Amino acid sequence: MRRSLLYLLAGLTAVAAGCGGVTDRTASVGVMRPAHQPHLRHPTGPFARPLSRPHLAPGSDPSALPGDVLIADRSNNRLLVVDPHGRIVWRFPGPGGRSLPLPDDAFFSPDGRQIVVTEEDVDVVSLVDVASRRLVWRYGALDVPGSTANRLAHPDDAMLLPNGSIVAADIENCRLVLLRPRVRHPIRTSGSPLEGCVHSPPRTWGSPNGAFPLAGGGMLVTEIYGDWVDALSRRGRLLWSTHPPGVSYPSDSNEVRSGLYVTVGWQSPGILETFDRRGRLRWRYRPRAGAPPLDHPSLALPLPNGDFLVNDDFNDRVIVIDPRTDRVVWQYGHTGVPGSAPGFLSRPDGVDLAPPAALLTRIHANIRLPG
Repeated sequence: MRRSLLYLLAGLTAVAAGCGGVTDRTASVGVMRPAHQPHLRHPTGPFARPLSRPHLAPGSDPSALPGDVLIADRSNNRLLVVDPHGRIVWRFPGPGGRSLPLPDDAFFSPDGRQIVVTEEDVDVVSLVDVASRRLVWRYGALDVPGSTANRLAHPDDAMLLPNGSIVAADIENCRLVLLRPRVRHPIRTSGSPLEGCVHSPPRTWGSPNGAFPLAGGGMLVTEIYGDWVDALSRRGRLLWSTHPPGVSYPSDSNEVRSGLYVTVGWQSPGILETFDRRGRLRWRYRPRAGAPPLDHPSLALPLPNGDFLVNDDFNDRVIVIDPRTDRVVWQYGHTGVPGSAPGFLSRPDGVDLAPPAALLTRIHANIRLPG
């Protein structure tokens, strides 16, 4: 099922549920946690001046985060960067800026100067310059899906690699694509709509919705149809395939450390779990008494201290979960209450950390597509 249909259904039936707080982590005992200080921004950088007052759920601990958080605030058609204290320090578009319809995922380039944005429901990938707040490149045509030159069909999780190329999962074309800014056709593809949407990697894929880098090179691919997670070597050879345990719609699986992986189940109640390459469950988030369940989470990223940064889409919030205690220890957004004012989100669908803690600055992104 396409996400767009479920988003529409949720939008028609949503009921305001109030602001969900987080549990004070000082209530937990016997958990040793690495110390992290809130991120200190360079005073002349693009994130130097806060644009709002702090807005966090009660009990949030700013030290849970090693830096600022990039949020693709999907239904508000914007990107936000929020600091650990809940202050907005950057937003796109600015006043009079070019529109960014339905940003689905967003990731920093390794040097932090650009953000690549996937707009899945309008079939394009865009590139934003951070300092100038300008949209500098776009691949695809808005609301015109296809598989020919300059066309995509529900792309997902585009990432700008250190060599300047962009890798993305092209869901409805059942392929992975490697793009180059300013070039109007893929420079490499893996899979094709002509070969069918079936699980036979690396030749064919069952609607891939994410291709994330592995620390040793290569990538981890998630397939919607069949609920597969596949590991490819840096040369594009299949290393293994497995099913995440108990997940009916896996989303954006990625590596925690060698041999351990995290995925979310885009469903309600949502699932957040870690697993090994044989598909054995290692941990699953179980909300504490009185805490709301996840509702269609679409991405979880491991943090250096062992926590997970999660966008909980249909709950209109971005959270940090401590897997040692199953507690939400940081939250931006009001649980189940969409909005656009500071402190509010509306169907956030993607997160990343600002460099140097960003995904592609933490991982050696040596991705090579097969073929």
